Amino acid sequence: MLDWRIIVLIISLVFACLIMMSVVGFQRDDMAGDDQQGSAADRPVFGNPSPGHANARPGRDKRMLVAPSRRGGTKSRKKDRVKLLPADATVTFADERQEAGIDEVFTALDNDLVGLVPVKTKVQEIAALLLVDRARQKFGLDAPRPNLHMCFTGPPGTGKTTVALRMAELLHRLEFLEEGHLVHAMRNDLVGEYIGQTAPKTRRVLDKAMGGVLFIDEAYYLWRTGDSLDYGQEAIDILLQVMENEREKLVVILAGYQDRMDEFFTSNPGMRSRIAHHLDFASYNLDELTAIGRLMLDRSRYYLSEAAEEALRGYLTGQMDEPMFANARSVRNELERARLRHAHRLASDLHRHWTRDDLLRLEPEDILTDGAVQPLQHNRL
Repeated sequence: MLDWRIIVLIISLVFACLIMMSVVGFQRDDMAGDDQQGSAADRPVFGNPSPGHANARPGRDKRMLVAPSRRGGTKSRKKDRVKLLPADATVTFADERQEAGIDEVFTALDNDLVGLVPVKTKVQEIAALLLVDRARQKFGLDAPRPNLHMCFTGPPGTGKTTVALRMAELLHRLEFLEEGHLVHAMRNDLVGEYIGQTAPKTRRVLDKAMGGVLFIDEAYYLWRTGDSLDYGQEAIDILLQVMENEREKLVVILAGYQDRMDEFFTSNPGMRSRIAHHLDFASYNLDELTAIGRLMLDRSRYYLSEAAEEALRGYLTGQMDEPMFANARSVRNELERARLRHAHRLASDLHRHWTRDDLLRLEPEDILTDGAVQPLQHNRL
């Protein structure tokens, strides 16, 4: 029979072991808690955190838990770092414009394009909307993200692609878009010829455009009325879904002739409802076309003599009513031909001494086409 003192000693040792195990367990829990708090910022936030805690657990929230998008998460973390202004603070939009650096974009837009006052005004209005949103966020005044999908209508050569490029840059500087690049696409880039080709092609273009602007030129060619074998509707359906669900990552701009775009929207009302802004690019008048020509030549280190400018105006007057006239593109093409005639005129007179100004200046004979081009003389030297 065991001595009672031995029994007491055994019981004491058992209690001591239990106490030591409890202490070690609590220390491990504390260390795990510290590690969990230290890595919380690296994990995606799910649910709807309570105020005052960036990563509060959703608890009993039964709503679907969705991880934030890459841009949404970045923007949320940035907001958490920005200290809100007091209610009695003030802001100026001169400072807001300078902070965003958008004046450079508007200067470039004015330098790139002659006229288009209504279009430039609309671009200013969109920038103002986003500037005010930025200012409101500094006071904690959040609002739903605006829909900025657009439609550019007008004849060719009126600056639609140029404005789209500047718009992408503008939206990036105002932190509406993460990347700010532009992807240009047409029907062949989106629609396949056989079953199973359209969806991968469309999604590939959309993936490339994410974070920027997708510019779909001649968008009405996506839809072919009465063609049951056409796969354009599949591309349109995918676009509609992405335009609705990915508005934080992508802006879509549709472009084309006004009447054809109207017909396209009539056949696809879902697309019309997703376009928030319509910008109409009117044809240039004669003075604007002449100014565009001067601007193009200046960038190439050429200029028109007074007589050559009158000749250009006469040429454009006769071309503006032609069905294939393409505004700035037609001006560019004619000036390219003028440079060709100018070069041939100078190089044909092998022994004449030409000045620097002769090499810069275009004359009326370089503008007007009055017959066959004179062949170059052979160099007899």
